[in-house]
Amino acid sequence: ADCAILIIAGGTGEFEAGISKDGQTREHALLAFTLGVKQLIVAVNKMDTTKWSEDRFNEIIKETSTFIKKVGYNPKTVAFVPISGWHGDNMLEESVNMPWFKGWTKETKGGVVKAKTLLDAIDAIDPPARPSDKPLRLPLQDVYKIGGIGTVS
Repeated sequence: ADCAILIIAGGTGEFEAGISKDGQTREHALLAFTLGVKQLIVAVNKMDTTKWSEDRFNEIIKETSTFIKKVGYNPKTVAFVPISGWHGDNMLEESVNMPWFKGWTKETKGGVVKAKTLLDAIDAIDPPARPSDKPLRLPLQDVYKIGGIGTVS
């Protein structure tokens, strides 16, 4: 994958459960990095349940930045976007419910990128270099010998 989008629940108790020692948020970030996903977007969801709280968003950014840094990501290269999937806020278009949110900033190979929505963050993904000049490599999972047909993989 070129990028992972880590969706974090912003609700009270939900974020804390996900970020805890055995929480899924922590596990998914580690799994993405371990599998070689170099780019990350963090979307803080359910901002409607926090009454669109800027303080809650900043608290989540602070804690999340600390743990993704330990995993191996550079927080300066990560877009942190407050969203509400239920209401569609900050997904495709700028939210009127979060006037305090001036947008996210991240460092890329091409310089600094600034925008506001989750779609903007997806559009700002750096396409990785692909070895298109190399021979095709196809991973095979199983090989079956079918009588009368032959070997199929």
